[in-house]
Amino acid sequence: MKISIITVTYNSAATIADTLHSVASQSDAEIEHIVIDGASKDDTVAQVHRHGGHVQTLVSEPDHGIYDAMNKGIAAATGDIVGFLNADDRYAHPNVLATIQQMFGDAALDIVFGDVAFFHPAHPDQLIRRYRSDRFRPGLIGWGWMPAHPSMFVRRTLFADTGGFKKNYRIAGDFEWVARTFQRPDLRYHYLPEVLVHMQTGGVSTRGWRSTLLLNREVMQACRENNIPTNWFKILSKYPFKLLEYVRP
Repeated sequence: MKISIITVTYNSAATIADTLHSVASQSDAEIEHIVIDGASKDDTVAQVHRHGGHVQTLVSEPDHGIYDAMNKGIAAATGDIVGFLNADDRYAHPNVLATIQQMFGDAALDIVFGDVAFFHPAHPDQLIRRYRSDRFRPGLIGWGWMPAHPSMFVRRTLFADTGGFKKNYRIAGDFEWVARTFQRPDLRYHYLPEVLVHMQTGGVSTRGWRSTLLLNREVMQACRENNIPTNWFKILSKYPFKLLEYVRP
């Protein structure tokens, strides 16, 4: 059972090498690593050539945003399972993908997800927050909850059934996909209670209050497009629980 890992990049020369090494160091799993670059203006592509000897597919061309790039990765994927690893993130340990492979092999699952731990770029070994996906239930989508996307692994045929990411979203296209997909009554998913990915702060969805405002507006839009009842009170009510992720990493 092969796992396709899709890494979307744009001007990621400073961090992409660590991400590439993280995938290359995974043990006992059949991996296809796909890098979709948005025609970076820095040395990202050169870094991929230098450190990505294991990368099977590298595309570098203009795109229409992160979700367009992710869709290109899905179209290029040939694995049974698809996962996404951002260009400044890394797997928590060398056996993450082997564990995922075994879970899909042992059970008829469509999606497996776990937790993500955040670190500050200046202190990569000091984890400051744990995004806990165990709180997620499909009934909580209208309250703004979703599994941590970098920890989510999807059977590739599910994308064929539900479609890919909508390109008109800037930050919450992954949330919209979750809102659309988890309404399927036959969906088979499982939560793995461990940290799968270490994620760097400062990404597109964690850049301050403007990004938070845009994120929540798009979350509202995604719920409405998928006929999920929501309102601002529901969306904002999750933040006290998010604060607890810092208290109990």
